[in-house]
Amino acid sequence: MTDLAIVTLAAGKGTRMKSKLPKVLHKVAGKSMAQHAVDTAAELSPIHNILVIGYKADLVRKGVTGDLDFIEQEKQLGTGHAVMQTKDKLADFSGTILVLYGDTPLLTVETLNNLVTKHESEGAAASILTAEVEDPSGYGRIVREEGQVKEIVEDKDTSPQQSKINEINTGICCFDSELLWQSIKEIDTDNAQGEYYLTDVVGILANAGELVTGVKAKSARETIGVNTRSHLAQAENILRRRTCEQQMAKGVTIIDPENTYIDSTVEIGRDTIVYPGVFLEGDTEIGSEVVIGPQSRIIDSIIKDRVEIENSTIKGSIVEEDCVIGPYAYLRPGAKIGKKAKVGDFVEIKKSTVGNGSKVPHLSYIGDTEIGEGCNIGAGTITANYDGENKYKTIISDNCFIGSNSTLVAPINIAVGGITGAGAVVTKNVKENETVIGVPAKPKDEN
Repeated sequence: MTDLAIVTLAAGKGTRMKSKLPKVLHKVAGKSMAQHAVDTAAELSPIHNILVIGYKADLVRKGVTGDLDFIEQEKQLGTGHAVMQTKDKLADFSGTILVLYGDTPLLTVETLNNLVTKHESEGAAASILTAEVEDPSGYGRIVREEGQVKEIVEDKDTSPQQSKINEINTGICCFDSELLWQSIKEIDTDNAQGEYYLTDVVGILANAGELVTGVKAKSARETIGVNTRSHLAQAENILRRRTCEQQMAKGVTIIDPENTYIDSTVEIGRDTIVYPGVFLEGDTEIGSEVVIGPQSRIIDSIIKDRVEIENSTIKGSIVEEDCVIGPYAYLRPGAKIGKKAKVGDFVEIKKSTVGNGSKVPHLSYIGDTEIGEGCNIGAGTITANYDGENKYKTIISDNCFIGSNSTLVAPINIAVGGITGAGAVVTKNVKENETVIGVPAKPKDEN
């Protein structure tokens, strides 16, 4: 394989999306469309991975990450003009230039690798990724002679006969770098849109007697370009189904893939069971033999092996092995739940640690708190961490028993083996193995 450079075009506004956000930053299965494109490109190990940006360029720079170069197209004058902007960057490059689009998030590495391989093996000047569709309206048509591509005619410029052609241009194409730069100088804006079409390069090369090949994608679905919210929903559905299939192939049980929503960024271990209505989002890692019950949502969190989660929301948290979470628990960012711990129904935990084997069974709020090992936190317990201006910390040491409806007013420290009676309002530190009761709470022998 010769050297490869990849140019992804992502400069357009995307007016049909009806959005303040650049079209390519809209997310599909947890990643922006542009991020999908550059990540797929990176898997082909190009020498150059270039993203051409334009509309709200600063937002796109911040929103897309990776080992890539950003090149700005200040005026959006068409796809050919966009590629022209990369010439200085690629002046010393010799090899194959693959052009992708930032609004085609479903393309696979296998399809692109097949396109590049065939392009190079046949020694083509240009190779076009094509697709056959039932309704070609809106797409450029592939015009062939004796099997070879002679030109690509944009939809608005087609003749009545050409408009009936079902083989369409997906926009994805390869070029011999030297021939690309020679021929792109000849394109003009004499078309319905008044733009520089990259597709005109194909006709120029074909008319010059150069070999132009068309490589059909196995599935037209992966070549879908997203231009509207409806297209976005279609792409989301396809990619999520693909993600579920990939997870199931790795040994994950997904009971109802059509009603399960897993981002492409999520990792799941073997023998985990995912029930319908589950959302797994962002940088989430799920261990092995986990059971995730219906209507649970997990975002940017780590869930270790053999955890059971029922109807709960977990954000930015870590749950260690053999825990039980829910139903209707809410773990907010910064929560860390130790091994064999339990967080029960209608419990909210924020920026707190629950030690190994400890239990917060139900109806409690735990904020800015460290709970040691072997503790039992009674129903209705509140760690009052906020005085209206500042937040303070509560420390509950190992083997403590916090009675139902206790209020622990931070900053406060409950020493090892400390006990609070039901309904206690604790405003002072509790000594080791001490029991406090009442409002305000005092040692038991003082009441």
